[in-house]
Amino acid sequence: MKLDMHCHLDLYKDPSDIIQKCTEKGLYVLSITTTPNAYIGTHRLSANNSRIRTALGLHPELAHLRHHELDIFDILLPQAKYVGEIGLDGGKDYKEHSEVQLKVFKHILKKVHNQGGRIMSIHSRGCAEEVVEQLKGIDGIPVFHWFTGSESELRSAIDIGAWFSVGPAMLNSIKGRRILQMIPKDRLLTETDGPFAKYASKRLFPWDVDIAIEGISKIWGCSSEYVEYKIEENFRNILQL
Repeated sequence: MKLDMHCHLDLYKDPSDIIQKCTEKGLYVLSITTTPNAYIGTHRLSANNSRIRTALGLHPELAHLRHHELDIFDILLPQAKYVGEIGLDGGKDYKEHSEVQLKVFKHILKKVHNQGGRIMSIHSRGCAEEVVEQLKGIDGIPVFHWFTGSESELRSAIDIGAWFSVGPAMLNSIKGRRILQMIPKDRLLTETDGPFAKYASKRLFPWDVDIAIEGISKIWGCSSEYVEYKIEENFRNILQL
């Protein structure tokens, strides 16, 4: 089984076609959403597909525009097994909205905690330290997607029990490969972040986790088959936590 733990299926030109191809290839995909309103339609796309699940999210880059959808988030949360994309973004275009981002993130984490926890796909660009701080004491399993923080921030995330999803774009950088070397092998999952992320100037699709698997195998010094086995084992384990 191959896994794409972070993919925006609803943002492809023809989501139904992508879903069909994922099914044919036997992929397991976590379909990430960026707003609570988007969750409704995205969930409907694959409601009858046992290998595709939809995560309920409110992306930090949209927090200042869509914070009014938190009421919808609260209504939908009981039916959502996964939450994402959530977190904080410290990029230059979003720093000015840090206050509302934090307010939204705290609200979501409180609701998740009160619901007994969820597997959460976490955005932490430029804010890893603050994200880790907010996650402390929260029930659930944070999976940092495309982690770009410092080594000390990575260690802090590891210390609170965080998991990590890595994709081709992340492994295409020296820093990304160095981060992978530090991630515990039993807390690693694969992703693509398609259609946003690109590799070799080409848009990524869920089946491009093959590129990530190959990249991981080179860094781990093992076969691609072992990496695929390990990722599947990790995924089965995270579902039991």
